[in-house]
This record gives sequence, structure tokens and C-alpha cells, in this order.
Amino acid sequence: MRHNRHAIFATVAAGALALSALAATSAHAAPAKPASLYAPSALVLTVAQGEDPLTATVRRAVTLTCAPNAEGTHPAPRAACAELDAVGGQFTALARTSPDRMCTRQWDPVVITAHGVWHGRRVAFSTTYGNACELAGSMHESAVYSF
Repeated sequence: MRHNRHAIFATVAAGALALSALAATSAHAAPAKPASLYAPSALVLTVAQGEDPLTATVRRAVTLTCAPNAEGTHPAPRAACAELDAVGGQFTALARTSPDRMCTRQWDPVVITAHGVWHGRRVAFSTTYGNACELAGSMHESAVYSF
């Protein structure tokens, strides 16, 4: 079964809009106040099998919210948010090389993606690795893609 991450994201976004519309109509007399003093930071992170992020089959996906609190379905949201804060939300800065990691040259592409908002700025990131071993070597000790 193949999943298109844009279709999944669109479905989640449509559901969120429907819930927010329902909440807005049920709270008639509530004064409008900002929900938080922090710019929003909410992401959907995926690991998918395939070469192209638009057609790859999603194998794992999590949500990560960093502001105002670290939460979501990510197994270590505080560590992942701290790591993203340290690199200013630049996902390309997370990749490290691990010279101790030996990988085969097998072509079995894996795509990682991040979509959402980081400190109020839209994020659309993806990168492709030759195989899962290369991904593990590049994201060595990274909390963000450890799910």
C-alpha cells in the first residue's frame, strides 16, 4: 500500500481545520486571545522507502511540536526540539558523517522529510539516502529522526 505524504498531510490539515471551525462556532462569547506568546513550531517527520519524496512509501511518521511545549508522537520530543533549536531549525545541519560506519553500496533509497512550521516559518525538507545504513550513519546520534 503506497501513501502519498502530501495526501496524508492534506487530510490531517483538513481535519484540523474542521475541528478548529467547530471549536470557533461553539465558543461564541470567548474573547479572542493569542493562544501562546511563542511562534508555532509543529512538524510532521517521516521516513519513507523510495527515491522521490512525492512517491516514496511512508514507513514511519511522527508529529513534533516544540512551542510552547515539546510534545507530539515523537518518542523523545524534548531532545528533538533541543537539537533543532541548536541548529536553528536547519534540517541540513543535522546530517553528520560517521567515518566508523561501514555501509554497502546497495541502492535501496530511503527518504526523510519534515513538513510544517518552525518558529512561525514554513518548513518543507526532504533528502534521500542510498539505503538505511547511510541514513543511520548520517543521522548518527540525532534525536530528530530517531523514531
